[in-house]
Amino acid sequence: MFYFGIEHEVAFLNQEGKFADFSCTKFDDFHEIVKQLPIYPNDYYQLRLGDAGIRKKRWYIEGFERFADSEQVIDCVPKGIEIRTTIHSNIQSTIAELSESFHLLCEVAAQFGFSPILVSFNPYRTVYQPEPPLNDYEIRQLQGDPEEQTANIHMVTYGPDLNISVADLPVEHLIDIGRKLTYYSPYIVPFSYSSPFYKGELWQGLSVRTFIRTGKRPATLVFVEKQEQLIKSVPSLTKIARIPAEVGRIEFKAFDSCADFSIYASLLTLLKGLILDQSLMGRATIPDVGLHQLSAQEGFDNEDIFAIASPVLQAAEVALVDDPDVHLLTPLKILLQKRRTPAHELIEVYKRVGVIEQVLKQTYSAQ
Repeated sequence: MFYFGIEHEVAFLNQEGKFADFSCTKFDDFHEIVKQLPIYPNDYYQLRLGDAGIRKKRWYIEGFERFADSEQVIDCVPKGIEIRTTIHSNIQSTIAELSESFHLLCEVAAQFGFSPILVSFNPYRTVYQPEPPLNDYEIRQLQGDPEEQTANIHMVTYGPDLNISVADLPVEHLIDIGRKLTYYSPYIVPFSYSSPFYKGELWQGLSVRTFIRTGKRPATLVFVEKQEQLIKSVPSLTKIARIPAEVGRIEFKAFDSCADFSIYASLLTLLKGLILDQSLMGRATIPDVGLHQLSAQEGFDNEDIFAIASPVLQAAEVALVDDPDVHLLTPLKILLQKRRTPAHELIEVYKRVGVIEQVLKQTYSAQ
């Protein structure tokens, strides 16, 4: 029995048509939007609330929390608004809920002059520097978690978490799946590439996000129940579940964001097929930085990436042979056959219009 969920980060253009990041946007700007969105009381056992009280809804402000010299949260520097779905037993209903939540967010955001755009890496800023500088308490907090130490990257990257849980799998099997997905990550992430802009210009590749974040942040996280089940690695492969619903969750974090949510359906199906597959033997505890960077620059045009991506996709299809979701792999087969990624379309539009904001305004047209 599989269970699915998606966390999708949404960036915005503001009332002046500028990219609404931490340089020009305050917490209250986005909080006015989130305040107008509904609360679903039955969500609480599925969705983590967090310590700061920011995550009370299916939508919450994604950013960098600032603390007094204690546990007291005094600010959250925003980068966007995250949508998270509840847990579903099938892929189609997961995508349907994501789409519904996205449309609600768009309607409310428009009332405040914000329009959603799809980015996977800040097209103008390359790093986030906390201002004022971190205090002693904040420094101690960040040092306790390998991923927290890379908040400067987190604040300029946007991407989905695709979550899959499989009922009653032993923890050793779950961790093995996490290592498998980490190994094959550079060959499957091009299906999602959507970050070809850097420092206000066209980058020389397809995914700045993958090029910069790989090796510093996980490709896959496996949530375990007990401290003794953790595996030490940097970046982490395992993490302690924060609520019971997280125990046994496999969270794939390496994809770029997708404006066409049907691609998420295809990617969840691909992950499901790779979990079921018994033929692929590659395993890795930490992501291969060099391979990811090669993949980020060239995608399926690179013969080595293409040569592995093809049998990986085929293995997933074979594993899903009797599964009604197998047809959801078709869009990925077409992308692979054409050696295209979503970034190719962004690059082509940019070459026509020459203005990044004009490209970004068109990203969610499929929705």
